[in-house]
Amino acid sequence: MIGEQYGPFDLVVLECGQYNEYWNAIHMMPEQTVRAAADLRASVLFPVHWGKFTLSLHAWDEPIIRAVAEAKRKGVVLIHPLIGEKVLLSAPDVRFSAWWESIK
Repeated sequence: MIGEQYGPFDLVVLECGQYNEYWNAIHMMPEQTVRAAADLRASVLFPVHWGKFTLSLHAWDEPIIRAVAEAKRKGVVLIHPLIGEKVLLSAPDVRFSAWWESIK
C-alpha cells in the first residue's frame, strides 16, 4: 500500500540481517527485503543491518549473498558498497565489488 500511495521511491534503505525464522515479526529475511523494495516500487535498494556484528545464527555474509541472489532473480537494483565507501545517489547503477568474498 505504501508503494502504491507514496511511490515510486528513488532509494529505499531496508534492514537485511540478523534474522532468524523465530524472529520473523521483527527482522526480514533477505528475500523479504528484496520483495519489500519491489513492493515499495523502489528504483534502488540499499540493504543495511548486516555485516557489522553477529546477533543471529547465520554467517555474517549470508544476508548479502542471499539478497544479491534474490535481487538478480527479481530484477531489483541493489547497491552494496564496502562499509565506508561513498555512493553517488545520482549514479546508483555503479557496479560494486562483492567485497565480502575477499574477507574470510
